[in-house]
Amino acid sequence: FLDMYETLRDLIPAVEQSDSDLIDEIKLAQTRLGEAAVTIIGELENSIKSDNGRTPVPSGAVHPLTRYTMNYLKYACEYKDTLDQVFQHYEKAQSDQTGTKPEPEPKRNQREDDDEYKTSAFARQMIKVMELLDANLEIKSRLYRDPSLRSIFLMNNGRYILQKIKGSTEIRDLMGQSWTRKRSTELRQYHKSYQRETWGKVLQTMNQEGLQVNGKVSKPVLKERFKIFNAMFDEIHKTQSTWIVSDEQMQSELRVSISALVIPAYRSFFGRYKQHLDSGKQTDKYVKYQPEDIESFIDDLFDGNPTSMARKRN
Repeated sequence: FLDMYETLRDLIPAVEQSDSDLIDEIKLAQTRLGEAAVTIIGELENSIKSDNGRTPVPSGAVHPLTRYTMNYLKYACEYKDTLDQVFQHYEKAQSDQTGTKPEPEPKRNQREDDDEYKTSAFARQMIKVMELLDANLEIKSRLYRDPSLRSIFLMNNGRYILQKIKGSTEIRDLMGQSWTRKRSTELRQYHKSYQRETWGKVLQTMNQEGLQVNGKVSKPVLKERFKIFNAMFDEIHKTQSTWIVSDEQMQSELRVSISALVIPAYRSFFGRYKQHLDSGKQTDKYVKYQPEDIESFIDDLFDGNPTSMARKRN
């Protein structure tokens, strides 16, 4: 019906010299179509607000609400000029009724290179929808008991939103560079949060502090450190190989960052302290992984497919 709105809008100049009753009817029909468009966007907002399911999406994947909303907005933005006109008329009608002016767009969302953007009615509406989606996703992230999976969920959805915006010239122009940079910063924060929650304690097991007693390496303490590392790494691999990061670039970035964090630390710890364990069965009992094994198992993470370590090691 936005096509009909555009047709009527373009028809008015051609019939301005005609019967005034006809012009009034055309304008009335155009207004009704505009109101219908506003109502539909309002229904999208309500659908986001009312999506309060208590079951988390398995494996931290992109939520269906995110896909639905972004695909909806991508389609709507094909009519962004028309919708901007519709919402300008709507805001004017609202302000005429209440005697107030429409609130200006929040400064943090304004494009720095486009003064017109500051008064774009549809851009303000887009930002409102995105903020509703963000708030809903934040609530949904709390359904995950594991803080690391919570970060993966927010990363997956944030990345999906960002890629949709970057892939659509219309949405990108509406949202602006400042908004896009802010989203990228949030993704990096989720990434850091994931690393801290998952790998911080793993790195602590390789801390040199407490390993020496009276100037000598304590074998019981060293054995316990290797045991703890093995148990923690086993659990992470078992759990996070079932998690999903569907964006291949982000999946690769996560694995690379984990490898850069963990492998040098383990290689150093392994090389420095393995010699303090008796050779033979004792070493095999406590030193479960070679440094190259760690990298191989990190490459299993976020595939959504649990991998048997025992089967892989055979």
